[in-house]
Amino acid sequence: MPEKPVIQTNLEGVPLVGRGKVRDIYDLGEHLLIVASDRVSAFDVIMPDPIPDKGKVLTQISLFWFEQMADLTANHLVAWEVADFPKQLHKFADQLAGRSMLVKKARPLAIEAIVRGYITGTGWKDYQATGQVCGYKLPQGLQESQKLDEPLFTPSTKADLGLHDENIDMQQAAKIVGDETARQVAQRALAIYGRARDYAAGRGIIIADTKFEFGFHDGQLILIDEVLTPDSSRFWPADDYAPGRGQKSFDKQFLRDYLESIGFAKKPPAPKLPAEVIEGTRARYLEALTRITGQGLK
Repeated sequence: MPEKPVIQTNLEGVPLVGRGKVRDIYDLGEHLLIVASDRVSAFDVIMPDPIPDKGKVLTQISLFWFEQMADLTANHLVAWEVADFPKQLHKFADQLAGRSMLVKKARPLAIEAIVRGYITGTGWKDYQATGQVCGYKLPQGLQESQKLDEPLFTPSTKADLGLHDENIDMQQAAKIVGDETARQVAQRALAIYGRARDYAAGRGIIIADTKFEFGFHDGQLILIDEVLTPDSSRFWPADDYAPGRGQKSFDKQFLRDYLESIGFAKKPPAPKLPAEVIEGTRARYLEALTRITGQGLK
């Protein structure tokens, strides 16, 4: 049975930096505390109903990938067990256990680092309209969900809460963050994706695309936020994959498809979610966790 969902945390006496679509962020002086709630967003709109245990799944998967990628890039992780947090947080264990990370303070880059291994989502729409994705001219005749010859680094802007990110090309990314930083981010993002893609393939999952966040800490470029989760990636079951159509998934595409089916306008207010959509989304997140890490929910 799922635990009672954590829609919003309230840590009395701990300074709240802000609430994102999913995460609550607190300032602990030297470090930040990031708490993954059970809120869920789709099309950049927060839904009124949570997905039970979702925050724990996101945290557990991110912790797994941070360890797997440690030799490819430094990251912001300091601690994840409540017992290892500052003592002032121990009394909030019921809100924090399994869904929080103590992290280094970093200056986030003003771009999203997206890697696409397959043509889908906004990339598919851009390709249909222009034959290109983020400045890359692609071969004619590609089908929806087709594997690309090589993964592409396709950055985007970061929109404010409630607005939509916009795909940009490498030149635009370099103007925003600088040539050398853009080059480093592209190199690391492609390396992380390549390793994750090969690992996941052995677990029956296709990682179609994913989004990374990077930032600077003490002058060093590091990986921050979440990594290769069902919120930041498209995970497809390999045994059902076929190009030329949309794919079944272990991520929130199930939720997006439902919202598309009811004609959701992709702006607030969001509709209440039926129980079967909540349960179906939760089941997909949990299966992603089990397949990737080999473990169930802790």
